Amino acid sequence: MVGIIIKILAIIVPLLISIAYFTLAERKVLGYIQCRKGPNMVGVYGLLQPLADGVKLFTKEMVVPNHANIFIYFMAPIFSLMLAFIAWAVIPYGQGIVLSDLNVGILYLFAVSSISVYAILMSGWASNSKYAFLGAIRAAAQMISYEVSIGLIIISVVLCVGSLNVTDIVMAQSWVWFGLPMYPAAIMFFVSALAETNRVPFDLTEGESELVSGFNVEYSSMSFALFFLAEYGHIILMSAMITIFFLGGWKVPIIELLWKGNVLFFGIKTILIVFVFIWIRGSLPRVRYDQLMILLWKSYLPLSLGFVVFVSSILIGFNGLSPPL
Repeated sequence: MVGIIIKILAIIVPLLISIAYFTLAERKVLGYIQCRKGPNMVGVYGLLQPLADGVKLFTKEMVVPNHANIFIYFMAPIFSLMLAFIAWAVIPYGQGIVLSDLNVGILYLFAVSSISVYAILMSGWASNSKYAFLGAIRAAAQMISYEVSIGLIIISVVLCVGSLNVTDIVMAQSWVWFGLPMYPAAIMFFVSALAETNRVPFDLTEGESELVSGFNVEYSSMSFALFFLAEYGHIILMSAMITIFFLGGWKVPIIELLWKGNVLFFGIKTILIVFVFIWIRGSLPRVRYDQLMILLWKSYLPLSLGFVVFVSSILIGFNGLSPPL
């Protein structure tokens, strides 16, 4: 029991620190993109800024709306953060470095990502605000829609590997990353991840010009901080999933023959994907909601479905040519 608790803390504590410094990295990168310095006053080069922000958020007065459903109002941010953390249980950081190496790890990730929609719906409905409710409805439609394309793309990867185990997917990329032969699917997965995490250019749920911050508009202090942590936790999770499915996880085919730097390689790849998330935020404008939905239902859905058929056909064709055992 004590060993399991230590393993869980070994995942959650570094994750919380990563989220804290992800916010600093984002502000720094956006600052340089916009020809300014970013946070540089609290600590050396602003390195203590995340701690100052955390203290500020957790010590502010919490303002609760008069007509809110109190139980659901307070449960929503806790539920959101909990879902952002429990998905990491099946993410392998290196060879044998995983909390729970489930044989159905992909189904577990599907289940957790599907339930996360409910946390946002709960927050928008319980706030009893029209802006929060509209933001929650948008988020639900957006996240459910793009989960379809993400699911179909992951099915293509699973077909290539023949296993629902996340570690097996990484081990199958010992010689070539799936991102090379499945490059179109990798790009679609990345764009779908942007929409799934409500990031620019798909941050329609938090449109300040129309929804005054969207589903979390009525949240403040600690409850807002929990939503904030959950959002950035989901971004890091999606970056880790892209690394596992298309960039070989901890595998680097040539270098790994000389030096097995398992966790280091996994971390470097994930950080690079996170950097691209930030870069896109500083580069692209927000799209319209109808463009967001058209992109999925008229483009990504048929393409990802066709990709599943294409991959299946290739695999059946090559298996048919192989001699019987």
